[in-house]
Amino acid sequence: METRKFEARKLLKDRRFWVASFIIAWAAALQGHMMWLQRQDSFKQKFGDLNPESDNEKAADKQ
Repeated sequence: METRKFEARKLLKDRRFWVASFIIAWAAALQGHMMWLQRQDSFKQKFGDLNPESDNEKAADKQ
């Protein structure tokens, strides 16, 4: 049991462990963000822009 505590403490002090954990967390967050953007795009393609006033403002700005 003592050897496992020692190994866990050694692992938590190891910088490579924290770098690898950070990279894994960053990659998971990036993948989640990309999935969210994809859902937003598919929603816009399916239902269009739900704020018609923004189209009118854009058209007025162009004139």
